[in-house]
Amino acid sequence: MKRYDFIKKGLLGTGIFASSGLLGQVTDNKIDELKELEVLGFNHLPTKNSKIMANTVLHKAETRGHANHGWLDSHHTFSFAQYYDPERMHFGVLRVLNDDKVSGGQGFGTHPHDNMEIISIPLQGDLEHKDSMGNVATIRNGDIQIMSAGTGITHSEYNKNRNEEVKFLQIWVFPNKKNVTPRYDQITLKEEERHNKLQQIVSPSPDDAGVWIHQDAWFHLGKFDKGIAKEYLIKKPGNGVYAFILSGKLTINGIDVSTRDGLGIWDVKTLDIQANSEGEFLLMEVPMTI
Repeated sequence: MKRYDFIKKGLLGTGIFASSGLLGQVTDNKIDELKELEVLGFNHLPTKNSKIMANTVLHKAETRGHANHGWLDSHHTFSFAQYYDPERMHFGVLRVLNDDKVSGGQGFGTHPHDNMEIISIPLQGDLEHKDSMGNVATIRNGDIQIMSAGTGITHSEYNKNRNEEVKFLQIWVFPNKKNVTPRYDQITLKEEERHNKLQQIVSPSPDDAGVWIHQDAWFHLGKFDKGIAKEYLIKKPGNGVYAFILSGKLTINGIDVSTRDGLGIWDVKTLDIQANSEGEFLLMEVPMTI
């Protein structure tokens, strides 16, 4: 697929392309594109290695898609680029959850997006960002970055350091409004606010904690000591929650999960979270339908 031949039908988001750290150089290598969605809904079908109950889907870490391009090592929770599984397209409006590692001095060259809320959460290293809105920034562990692509933007991201990997989560959420004015935001989070607590990092409101997006979605980070138990209350009726375990072992609503597992739950009002070891996790509450 050529860069200017994207299919723009329904709620399809545009792709990402890679370069060798030279900003502005676009390479058409098909490593980061989205397949078209037939229907946006719950998508509750399990893969062979997933477990499913009436209102729960468990994606074990080893069942994720994996692509190693040398400079980019990426695990895909949902179908992305050359990883395509029609039973793992999305969880409600949560379309992309990529667990990325980028080699020193390498990165994503200038590429376009539209009509997508794009959230980046750095886990290690320094990721430098430049975009068509004039933003130039570096995001590090402890930061969170949001781009509302809206009517269309181009941007570049690459590893600022040549002797250290960058690790980050790349998350795409379908917006509840199309063709909004593109927007960029970045904040630094306080790690102590997630120690044995649920720290809100994304919401629908610019007046609330964290960054805001064009969607009725709330994200929280937790970093729990062993034995800590908390209850999470669903913010909006009808929303589901997808939990991604960054490290450790937890039990969520009676289901055991561990490092890099993903667990989606819907049709509930609360989540009961128990830390069985020291662990860190991300909760993503999202609408299940558009």
